[in-house]
Amino acid sequence: MSILERVQADVTAARKAGDKQRVGALQLVLSELQKDAKEGKGDELAVLRRERKRREESADTYEQNDRPELAVPERYEAELIGAYLPQELGDDELRVLVGDVIAETGATGQKDMGRVMQAVILAADGRADGRRVSGLVKEALAAL
Repeated sequence: MSILERVQADVTAARKAGDKQRVGALQLVLSELQKDAKEGKGDELAVLRRERKRREESADTYEQNDRPELAVPERYEAELIGAYLPQELGDDELRVLVGDVIAETGATGQKDMGRVMQAVILAADGRADGRRVSGLVKEALAAL
């Protein structure tokens, strides 16, 4: 079952249960997934990551501007979207992956950051946030 089909089934279930907040959040995600499928891109995980990131950034902005009542629904939607994404790698697993990639690529310093980042993100296969990867890669390259 594809993510699109799962979201469609969950929208129907939420509608039957009368959960308006969940229906609204899932319909927005469903719309983005359908748009992506119509355009022929077919990368459902990328759509979910993008939508989750948008919600998290919005929530952060609301909190910085002292509007926690607007941040709560954004956090809820980000969490809801995150449930459809694969389990994130732990920090220890990610550090091992970064170390392996640095060894494989022969990186020697900060100038190799882009090459290492690209390889780690590919190897993580969507199970690690780019900011976390960036921080760990910088840390590892600085230690060389």
